[in-house]
Amino acid sequence: MDFALIGGTGVEKLILSSKSEVTIDTPYGSVDLETGQIGETDMVFLKRHGDKHNVPPHAINYRGNIWALKQIGVRKIIATGAVGSIVSDYKIGDIILIDQFLDFTKSRPNTFFEGGASGVLHVDVSEPYCSDLRKEIVISGKRLGLNIKNGGIYVCTEGPRFETPAEIRMLRMLGGQLVGMTGVPEVVLARELGMCYASMALVTNEAAGISKEPLTHAEVIATMNMLGETIAKLVEDTCRTLEREQRCYCFTGNSEAGLF
Repeated sequence: MDFALIGGTGVEKLILSSKSEVTIDTPYGSVDLETGQIGETDMVFLKRHGDKHNVPPHAINYRGNIWALKQIGVRKIIATGAVGSIVSDYKIGDIILIDQFLDFTKSRPNTFFEGGASGVLHVDVSEPYCSDLRKEIVISGKRLGLNIKNGGIYVCTEGPRFETPAEIRMLRMLGGQLVGMTGVPEVVLARELGMCYASMALVTNEAAGISKEPLTHAEVIATMNMLGETIAKLVEDTCRTLEREQRCYCFTGNSEAGLF
């Protein structure tokens, strides 16, 4: 299983065929995965929020999830995530490939390397999202007639509450363009284990203070369901031509520590 998709509601029902479930035991607990095919490509699917969308962002077992994917052999991860737009450049329904992040999480374990027996790793995240994998997604988007925006600054907040208008103004002043609750430390952990990682940010709403209406999770789900079929086609087309070999520097992320 070289490829994995991390996603949630509105995506999983439309992608995998020949599904089977597998539980992977990790040092961070057991993780449930689905394996199957997308088109003719073998794929692992990880439901970030659990089978019934019952795990809030701050309580996700990020380390267990990423470790399980590595353990099953995954080299390249395509992640999807609902985001709010902070700036006028990004509209509801847009698909953006993030290239940088700002981390405003507070209480999440964010590394596999905590000293002691596990060692210490100061992982390089100058380019946190794999540029090679993003290019492949852009090419697939063009084949499908989609306008995929390659580049955007993602702000990850702790959740599960939405941000205040004052917080959104601050984040915009710092350069943030999109805001969500799940992308970090997921991307960092993938780099620590030497996997390529690209994130498709799906704009489901305008952030607090920009939208004139109260923010609701129902609004997010409705837009994700609307985008689900498009995302399914995009992932399928990307994986059809995606190389299994890693020709970027992502796989060297943990060479300093020698893990895996």
